[in-house]
Parts: sequence; structure tokens; C-alpha cells
Amino acid sequence: MAVTEGKNNLVIENLSKSFTVNNEAVNVLQNINLEIKEGEFISIVGHSGCGKSTLLKIIAGLVDFNAGVVTLGGKEIKEPGTDRGMVFQEHRLLPWLTIKDNVAFGLYNISKSEKKKVVAEHIDLVGLEGFEKAYPHQLSGGMAQRAAIARSLVNRPKVLLLDEPFGALDALTRIQMQKEILRIWEKERTTMILVTHDIDEAIFLGDRVVVMSSRPGTIKNIVPVELPRPRDRNNSDFGYIRKKIFTEFFKEEEILLDYVL
Repeated sequence: MAVTEGKNNLVIENLSKSFTVNNEAVNVLQNINLEIKEGEFISIVGHSGCGKSTLLKIIAGLVDFNAGVVTLGGKEIKEPGTDRGMVFQEHRLLPWLTIKDNVAFGLYNISKSEKKKVVAEHIDLVGLEGFEKAYPHQLSGGMAQRAAIARSLVNRPKVLLLDEPFGALDALTRIQMQKEILRIWEKERTTMILVTHDIDEAIFLGDRVVVMSSRPGTIKNIVPVELPRPRDRNNSDFGYIRKKIFTEFFKEEEILLDYVL
């Protein structure tokens, strides 16, 4: 696979992954090849069980794989590292710590004054100034996810992995958080990889949308989203991309897209 020059490109080559279930191998991912340029925002969509979240966990170094190579900035990924951050659907904040202490939890080997400064910067980045001493149960779902994003960015990772981070939020909060993560990305330019079931969310946020097949997950298509930001979901070009992605989902099924869309 040709690799574009880039100091912190993420490159996945010939990646395959299987799990053992009832003494039988179940193929989850098969021959995944993908290059993500430094600073890109990539969305990944696909049917449930196609391996989207497993792919993110492999990039995070949380799950091993059977074949292939994954590199970040030319360095092979074999274990978790501070060069990658991850946000899950649940905020996973520690309930006995304040928001300030949750954000600071993963910071090591820096002075107390520097830690205080970095934590304050990231709390401000996600719009939670004034809530430093609050506990997770005192925050709304959207605010808790903001804190989780701050915690994941506090080490200034090269890549932020987003595993359906807004899936548990109500519709209005979800739209607000989509705008919020876009604002953070535009300010920080951290490479971001989003797994989502929401096609509109994928298009609204992503520079490209990776469409995966059903299990075993393969890349069916990569759809560029060459629309200026901020994007209008009611725009005809947005609708064209939406229909193109839905076509990838349902081309093998007897479903009339006019009814889906």
C-alpha cells in the first residue's frame, strides 16, 4: 500500500483479527488496509458486529490481532500508549474523583505546577470551567462526555479514538456534542477516528467516511466528504453523500433506498 509522507500518519496494512468462540475461530476483521493522514478526521460506519470497535481497540493497543501491521508515525503499535487517547460510549469517569482529578488522573512525570496548568487548559478547552470540583454524578451526560474528552486529550495524543461517544445522549445533546468535538478538532488538529452508527454524524464530522462490510469486516468503500464546514445536513450535496453511503449498506439487500432516505 502506498504511503503518503507524514510524520504521524496512521497506517494499517493487511490487518486480520479473529476470536475463538466455542473452540471455533470467528473472523471479525479481514485484510484491512487504511492510511490516515496526520490531522485527518475519519468516520467509520458499518452494521453491528462488523468489527468497527475492535478496529479502534487494536489501534489503541487494547486488543491484539492475528495478521498485519499497524504503525503510527512509523512506529509499530503493540500496546497502549499515551500517543493514543480513547473515548467510549460511557464516560468511564471515576465517581470518587472530581472532574479536575479525573482529567489529571493519567498525567505522569510532570511537575505539580505543570499538571495544574495542563488540566486547567483542557477543562477550558471542553467548556467545563467552573465545574472543576464537581463529581461525575453532578454532571449531565453531555458534560460528563466533555470531561472524558478532556481526560483523553490531556496527554496530547497524536490520535484520538472515538467509539460511539455520543450514542447514549439525547438527540439535541448529541448534535451539540458533534459541534463541540468539531470545534476541538479544528483548534487542536489532533487526528480523530470516529466509530458511529449515525450516517449523518459520520458525514457531518468526517473528512472521509470508511464503509465496512458485515462480518468479517472489510473496507467496502471510502467516501470523501468534500464539503465546506460547518456542514448543512439539508444541503443537496450532503444528501447525495448520505444516499451514496446508504447504497453501500443496502446494495446486497432488497431495500428501496427511496423509503430509507
